[in-house]
Amino acid sequence: MPRFTTEIFGAGDQSWLGSSHGIGECRTETVDISAFTKETHFPDGYIPSGTPVAKVGGVLVPYDAEELTVDAAGVLAGFVFTDQATDGVADLPVALLDHGRVKVANLPGAFTAPVAEAKRAATTIVYL
Repeated sequence: MPRFTTEIFGAGDQSWLGSSHGIGECRTETVDISAFTKETHFPDGYIPSGTPVAKVGGVLVPYDAEELTVDAAGVLAGFVFTDQATDGVADLPVALLDHGRVKVANLPGAFTAPVAEAKRAATTIVYL
């Protein structure tokens, strides 16, 4: 008898979206899961929708929000669009929202909209 498994997942909490603008143009990028920690980034087995990320070496890593960090992980690439289940081992493709409107108060964790132009150079996002 074959072994079947059932997996139930959805888009996650997307209340952080300030409009529908940009959601049809999310691009696929790869998350370097080794740069994320289970306790901090995916304690429930998934990277939550709205997680801010940076692009370093062609892959997505956690965004460094420290205002003085304006290169590598300090440049916001966008936000993970939907919840992404992970085993914590294999890199995974994700939809990345890099333009549109974002309600900062509804993002997972603590996020402050970047002030430095260099931190915002890779996105076109209006923060609400």
